[in-house]
Amino acid sequence: MNSLNVCFVGIGSIARRHIKNLRAVCSERGIALSIDAVRHSAGADKRDEGLSLRKVYTKFEEIDTEYDAFFITNPTECHLESLSKAAKYGRNFFIEKPVASVSQINEAEKLSIKKDAVYYVACPLRYNAVIQYLKEHVDFSRAISIRSISSSYLPEWRPGIDYRKTYSASKKLGGGVSIDLVHEWDYLTFLIGMPRKIFYMSGRKSALEIDSEDYAVYIAEYPDKIVELHLDYFGRKTIRQIMVLTDSDTVCGDLVSNRIEFMRTGEIIDFNETRDDYQIRELTHFLDMIEGRVKTDSDIAHAVRVLNLTQGKIQE
Repeated sequence: MNSLNVCFVGIGSIARRHIKNLRAVCSERGIALSIDAVRHSAGADKRDEGLSLRKVYTKFEEIDTEYDAFFITNPTECHLESLSKAAKYGRNFFIEKPVASVSQINEAEKLSIKKDAVYYVACPLRYNAVIQYLKEHVDFSRAISIRSISSSYLPEWRPGIDYRKTYSASKKLGGGVSIDLVHEWDYLTFLIGMPRKIFYMSGRKSALEIDSEDYAVYIAEYPDKIVELHLDYFGRKTIRQIMVLTDSDTVCGDLVSNRIEFMRTGEIIDFNETRDDYQIRELTHFLDMIEGRVKTDSDIAHAVRVLNLTQGKIQE
């Protein structure tokens, strides 16, 4: 692939990060990259400096070309509508997680997709060095129990933005910790597959001014192991860890400090990487998909199964 013509639907913080990282990936591969966007306003935003957007549309009907890929990076509840509209103008699709809001699960299951197109639903934590190491070096058939936690303080997620006005705070807009932190169920299924039974509790317990859930707790059963997962919006110190209890050691993967510790032997592995490092790996993997080098490993069907898991449901 010598050139790549892409269009972003929505230019928020995650889109800006993807644009920066996509430029780095294409530069390294010698690919000529051009980027357009569909957004509510055609006027430039001061944060657009450095994005070098070639063309900005305010509606899909203005598009007069076919794109190699669309990046669906607008609010969750708009993903399915955007995918349907973009299908006419795009050959492949990178969809920010989650694929849809909880209320749209049935609609997502019935989504019409183009034959031979790549539909990839983002799952960046799969590409984190900690998760990659666990996937490659830990024998999960010897795991007896796995404990995973993601705890952080919602008001500090987006500096300078009132958390009460974000989609995370609004159930109507698709917010809530179970779906916001879908990453955890995605990487757990990446490591060990789908559970056969699941128990789920969620609700609001903190004083945060939100109408979405601020905690979700799961216990999932596999044929040979048990999994416990805790998610919350109210932890005042960010914790994001996975602990794998095997018959020979307890392996603790810390996704905040990017290190792994073998608790019995005392061995520590530091990866010293940043968020951009693993998100660049994800974009590289996406380009490999659309070039036909690798198969799509996080398609819409899988993303819907994971979305059901976040609601305590196992999809047959």
